[in-house]
Amino acid sequence: MGTPPEFALERIYVKDLSFESPRAPEVFRGPWQPQIQLDINTRTTALGDERFEVVLTVTAHAKSNEGQSLMIVEVQQGGVFRIRGLTEDRVRRLLSTHCPTILFPYIRESIDTLAVKGGFPPLLLAPVNFDAMFDEALKRQAGTAAGTPPVQH
Repeated sequence: MGTPPEFALERIYVKDLSFESPRAPEVFRGPWQPQIQLDINTRTTALGDERFEVVLTVTAHAKSNEGQSLMIVEVQQGGVFRIRGLTEDRVRRLLSTHCPTILFPYIRESIDTLAVKGGFPPLLLAPVNFDAMFDEALKRQAGTAAGTPPVQH
């Protein structure tokens, strides 16, 4: 009989964070109507002993209508997870979907707090569907592997 399936969160931590307000204090003179660009990435590192580090990185870049940078916030939220007794495909899905879903509320709070401490209104990030992102990445890989161009969204 195989090892019983196990999934455990061992630690959550801030790996890196950055806040920039390149146009302060001038940025506070006008109305706050930025265009917000969000970039979300995950990185996984095997630590051995059935442990994995997952790092979720979110960059929020607020720009003026003219394209000037008003505020840039980047947070890398890390977590150490122990996963055993699952197939490689199931482990990969957990690391790409479930682990970032666990980390996201922490990163969301950090980004909001940094924006407010920088003198800006709260920056409340909408929930992210990491399952949909993972499925889309699989479709793109399948399309690329089959020789068809990836779908652009």
